[in-house]
Amino acid sequence: MGLSNFVALLVFDFVSVVVIPGTFSTGEKTMNAEHVVRRGVLAIAFAGLLAGGAYAQSQDPTPQQQDIQNDKKDIRNDKKDLAKDRADRNANQRDINHDKGDLSKDRTDRNADQKDINHDRNDLNKDRVDRNADQRDINHDKNQLARDDKKYGDNSTQAQADRKDLHADRVDRNKDQKDINHDRNDLNKDRADRNADQRDINHDKKDLSKDRKDRNQDQKDINKDKKDLHKDRKDLRHDKHGH
Repeated sequence: MGLSNFVALLVFDFVSVVVIPGTFSTGEKTMNAEHVVRRGVLAIAFAGLLAGGAYAQSQDPTPQQQDIQNDKKDIRNDKKDLAKDRADRNANQRDINHDKGDLSKDRTDRNADQKDINHDRNDLNKDRVDRNADQRDINHDKNQLARDDKKYGDNSTQAQADRKDLHADRVDRNKDQKDINHDRNDLNKDRADRNADQRDINHDKKDLSKDRKDRNQDQKDINKDKKDLHKDRKDLRHDKHGH
């Protein structure tokens, strides 16, 4: 019989005696009334004590129940930590993949700029060679013109031919100088691009290193969370079986 049923039985017994009295003589009625009241008071008091004890038992968990509750709470917290660390690890892995893409692109750009620099250098060297050759032709034409002017006269056929050659060589020399100036500008621009790409590469390397470090730390946290979860589940099973 349960505790609540027992208390209800006591109360019912009191009610049945007090509310539904039998037929008594005068002397017996007085004695029976006192007996009934005394019995009823004792029954109610005893019922109150039993009910209070039952309420106390329902409110205060046993040490085993408290351990089980704590274990379940630890497991919930472990699952939350594990989910958060996995989310962080995955986010850092995405950052790593993005950094690798940036690094690869910047290296490609840097290498292309270096190729442009090498090409600009070749063009510059070639244009300088052409310019120097044209300058030597100009100097030769000047000397030849001076000799022909002196030997054949300013308006001689020889002198006019020398002037024509001198003009053509000056045009070539000036064109080569323009090419040199253009090559220098290209070279400076390509060097600036190459240096900017190298700075991007260095920045990408730092980002990649940091993200890898964060990812590795997150993985360590995940491994620790798994161990904690396994331990708390083991504690819960131990507490449930009471050994």
